[in-house]
Amino acid sequence: MEPAGSRLLGPDDRVDVAAERGATNIDETLERLDRELVGLVPVKTRIREIASLLLVDRMRQKFGLESTKPTLHMCFTGSPGTGKTTVALRMAELLKGLGYLGKGHLVAVTRDELVGQYIGHTAPKTKEVLARAMGGVLFIDEAYYLHRPSNERDYGQEAIEILLQVMENQRADLVVILAGYKDRMDSFFSSNPGMSSRIAHHIDFPDYSLDELLAIGDLMLGEQSYEFGSETREVFRHYLERRQKQPRFANARSVRNGLERARLRQANRLVGSGEGSVGRDDLMQILPDDFLVSRVLAGSIPESDSDFEPTDRLTD
Repeated sequence: MEPAGSRLLGPDDRVDVAAERGATNIDETLERLDRELVGLVPVKTRIREIASLLLVDRMRQKFGLESTKPTLHMCFTGSPGTGKTTVALRMAELLKGLGYLGKGHLVAVTRDELVGQYIGHTAPKTKEVLARAMGGVLFIDEAYYLHRPSNERDYGQEAIEILLQVMENQRADLVVILAGYKDRMDSFFSSNPGMSSRIAHHIDFPDYSLDELLAIGDLMLGEQSYEFGSETREVFRHYLERRQKQPRFANARSVRNGLERARLRQANRLVGSGEGSVGRDDLMQILPDDFLVSRVLAGSIPESDSDFEPTDRLTD
């Protein structure tokens, strides 16, 4: 935002768009988002559109062209591991750079951090979270769990009422992003029209394709100075193809967990081999056997299978 007392530009003045982009660090944040997340073209396009709208609003203010402050509360829908938390983090940075948020930090919570278990417990919990989030983005994962109409003694509605009030009256200080599966979020909004009316942007995060999951795996390995052996990538492709069809698949999260287990097997293979020395390539390469012993490829699905990770709510 323009500092108080700044001279307004006249009708014949011009604003350098590139300079405005540079001053707000929009491009740096968007490029970082591109590096961090494979695919998600529709999501990234929508984020760029929102950033452009806010940049235009910033430039309009230089000419004294006032307009209603845009509502920025959002809903992110999609399966686990599709990048919702990462995008929320980058959105917070964008909004700080554009002058819409003072701090630009992200506070990620679930129902447990907002709703109490007895009378008088919920309001203090919710208000404490809101106080921490002020000046930034409050990300509420699996937001539909706030509403449990089947339980007469549930206090989630109290948290919702407090959120609604803050979302309406303190829009300049806080952006709320609700997240979860699309069908459940739709039901949540049907039961809470007041919440639905305060959400301006609904962004759907698609599941990753097999090729995108492979690219994510390459990116994750490269960041940790690992690499696939000459035949390993095809084995990993087969691993992912099987894993997609099995319970609790979580997109990029399942890729990461599969690679972590391959690293454990690689370490066990190197240390337990009895060889006296290893080279740099040995320490970097993931070989086919590091995946072939996985229960995913063996085809068994026992309940205790360590290759199947539980849903980690807040790490997309």
